[in-house]
Amino acid sequence: MDISKSKVLLRSLLMAYLLSGILLLALSFALYRLKLGEQQINVAVYGVYVIACLFGGFLAGKASLSRRFFWGMLTGILYFAVLFAVSWLMNRERMPIPDLTQTATVLACCAVGGTAGGMFS
Repeated sequence: MDISKSKVLLRSLLMAYLLSGILLLALSFALYRLKLGEQQINVAVYGVYVIACLFGGFLAGKASLSRRFFWGMLTGILYFAVLFAVSWLMNRERMPIPDLTQTATVLACCAVGGTAGGMFS
């Protein structure tokens, strides 16, 4: 991977995380105002992951001229990897072993969202 591809990937990841922050802020406001249930919040958080990875994958695919789906998928997987690492580091004491079903679901959501974004670009 040359410098330009890594810059494109980093920029698309940063934009995906910026969109995540905005969407999660809106979700927290909706939680406060609408008194949403736990299941509704879980679905909404998965939706935020998919939308953010879709956006990041779209940006990565748009900037790369070939193998757009690959760069989109890579964006989604790296989005998940950073999210997983930060989450695990912050919750090491409370939950030393992550729930594999939930982890695989989030990984799939991120990878599919990124791939779809790359393909739509």
